[in-house]
Amino acid sequence: MSDVVALASELISRRSVTPDDAGCQQAIAWRLQQAGFRTEDLRFGEVDNLWATHGEGSPVLVLLGHTDVVPPGPAEAWQSDPFAPTIRDGVLYGRGAADMKGSVAAFVVALEKFVAAHPDHPGTVALLLTSDEEGDAVDGVRKVAEAFRERGQRIDWCITGEPSSTARLGDLLRVGRRGTLSATLFVRGVQGHVAYPDKARNPIHQALPALAELAARKWDDGYESFPPTSFQISNVHAGTGANNVIPGELRVLFNLRYNPVWRAERLETEVEAVLKEHGLEYAIHWHRGGEPFYTPEGKLRSVAREVLAQFSGAAPEESTAGGTSDARFIAPLGAECIEVGPVNASIHKVDEHVSVADLEALPDLYLRLVERLFA
Repeated sequence: MSDVVALASELISRRSVTPDDAGCQQAIAWRLQQAGFRTEDLRFGEVDNLWATHGEGSPVLVLLGHTDVVPPGPAEAWQSDPFAPTIRDGVLYGRGAADMKGSVAAFVVALEKFVAAHPDHPGTVALLLTSDEEGDAVDGVRKVAEAFRERGQRIDWCITGEPSSTARLGDLLRVGRRGTLSATLFVRGVQGHVAYPDKARNPIHQALPALAELAARKWDDGYESFPPTSFQISNVHAGTGANNVIPGELRVLFNLRYNPVWRAERLETEVEAVLKEHGLEYAIHWHRGGEPFYTPEGKLRSVAREVLAQFSGAAPEESTAGGTSDARFIAPLGAECIEVGPVNASIHKVDEHVSVADLEALPDLYLRLVERLFA
């Protein structure tokens, strides 16, 4: 068994469901210390964060990942125990195999090889890991970035190992991500009997026109390679369960995925302006998940394009699609950010897996990226 498959298997065997790291970072820190890295544990609340560095000064390249995984769901639905790494027909199965313990293992092996071959390399290579990427992402990289900002930690380039490939390793290069803004909206009415609507105020009826306007709105035409901003209602709840009672309150959950045309504060203002125009009596609680980021053409993007083309046999698609990643917290520090990782077809699913051949190729892919950037 190759070094990277062995390490990925060890990490998969640790039941590190968010925010529990289950000792993954401790095992990685020990390995990197043997390779000459300085390590620092940055624990906030129940979340473990590992910062490992080699070298001094600029430029600073960070490999960014997470050791936590989503719950596996019913274990009986899996062909094998989700936390017992199993290889079948050239494929490694287990929760986190693709998202993203395989990439984390590849990061470690690549960094070990890099410092062994280039012990006096210029600048700083670093690994940043968290156990709070799949959860609320409050005490993970978000909090680490705040600490870095306070102590003046510079980051020039960031490579996130999220599973970004679609059909084959290296066929997609993620060069940005949309921002995410969520809200819980409470619309107040007056409860009453459905036979006497004049004695009540139905918050559902009042809110529907405003919600319809927000859902139908064309927010923008997109930005560069970003799609247009999207407003989506994810949950609506009201009523007592009886069909003859007008509810006294309506609760609505919605989310905006937005491009760099917007910032969260401005979107909040626009949404609340619509609510006020419709005369709603409401309260709203906002959660800013992260602003959008975009890496324009530069050394990081150019090097990544060339390296991925060599691995996949064709120039990668350069995309900003998908959900969010922890790079949204690193980009505001002034870093150029990209995402490069294995095929994402099985992430968060039953029988999550990664091709052993792809996993064994990942360390060399990351090593080539690091070497080219520091050349």
